[in-house]
Amino acid sequence: MSQAIDHIQSEVRELIRRRGFDPVINPRSARELIDEVMNHYEERASTSSLPPLLNRPELARSVFDSVAGFGPLQRFLDDPEVEEIWVNQPGQVFVARNGLSELTTTMLAAGEIGDLVERMLKPSGRRLDVSSPFVDALLPDGSRLHAVIPDITRTHLSLNIRKFVVSAHSLDELVMRGSVTAHAARFLEAAITAGLNVIVAGGTQAGKTTMLNALINSIPATERVITCEEVFELKPRLPDVVAMQTRQPNLEGNGEIRLRRLIKEALRMRPSRIIVGEVRQEECLDLLIALNSGLPGMCSVHANSAREAVIKLCTLPLLAGENVTAAFVVPTVAASVDLIVQVGMDHTGSRTVREIVALPGRVENGVVETADIFTTRDGVLVRADGYPPHFDRFQRHGIDLAGLLAD
Repeated sequence: MSQAIDHIQSEVRELIRRRGFDPVINPRSARELIDEVMNHYEERASTSSLPPLLNRPELARSVFDSVAGFGPLQRFLDDPEVEEIWVNQPGQVFVARNGLSELTTTMLAAGEIGDLVERMLKPSGRRLDVSSPFVDALLPDGSRLHAVIPDITRTHLSLNIRKFVVSAHSLDELVMRGSVTAHAARFLEAAITAGLNVIVAGGTQAGKTTMLNALINSIPATERVITCEEVFELKPRLPDVVAMQTRQPNLEGNGEIRLRRLIKEALRMRPSRIIVGEVRQEECLDLLIALNSGLPGMCSVHANSAREAVIKLCTLPLLAGENVTAAFVVPTVAASVDLIVQVGMDHTGSRTVREIVALPGRVENGVVETADIFTTRDGVLVRADGYPPHFDRFQRHGIDLAGLLAD
């Protein structure tokens, strides 16, 4: 079977080269060509020593994945149940389904991982080499690629592909999936309409991007939204959106565009809202300054609880320089951030909102005060006794906040 695959793949690649079409852009022609080559092969195999095709559909899929897809990994990319794919070494290909990881039987050749990554990076124009040993890029299907090469890794290239299999684009869809209660969803929608600043917090794979997408799509359609990300992951379904992503330096080390620069440039683009995909470093300072100027916005941050998210927001800006002090940052966080939406994933892989916490704007002994609006009790998100700040903004939009939270 292996000999037959090698023979057919070689012939298909040669014919693609001669006919001059791109199988990725024109997959239909690639499938027709594969069928043509396989028909010709079977005719010859019947009168020669060529091995027969024992499983033609499986072989056709393998050849197509090799010439027009991403080889042995393509079937995982096509599987809607697979959330993430990662490769530690040629003989270790893992996938995650419903938040649970499993080792697959897929085996890659020694140099195959590098070839696959090179093909994956080609559409984005990003590179992976000694001068840039890490790379983040977006695949054509919207999945996010992260790769690291030796000698940063010990021996083999490390590859992660994170897919976005959850198709929820609104709070209503998250309610239907059981990720958030209807009561909490109505409150969040009202908070977004009123222009509150919201931080989505959670761990890796907790559903931060999905929640952020749902919140973005609750923004009134009349507003102009500017998004800033390391790689494009957010998918706003709004009429007036400009999306920006960071850029790596070129081979001479020039031309890098960092997230801090994007946030600053976004302020010059007449935004009604600014959305930052995720803050991890000193760009948190620029976001806080933007939010403190009266511009509504949202972002996500890695944190295990809403309280830890507040602490992180008070810490990350200090990375911007020695002249940035906690005396400035802490009250700025209290005044700029209105809500923390904490999301998490349990042992079954279920992703839910764990708590919604408000920042009333007060600081006591260097600690930002918080108030629980919704909290989890016995595994259920329920109303707590806190209230969000800026009652006047809700009133301005005709929202009865007390009635909304009393449901």
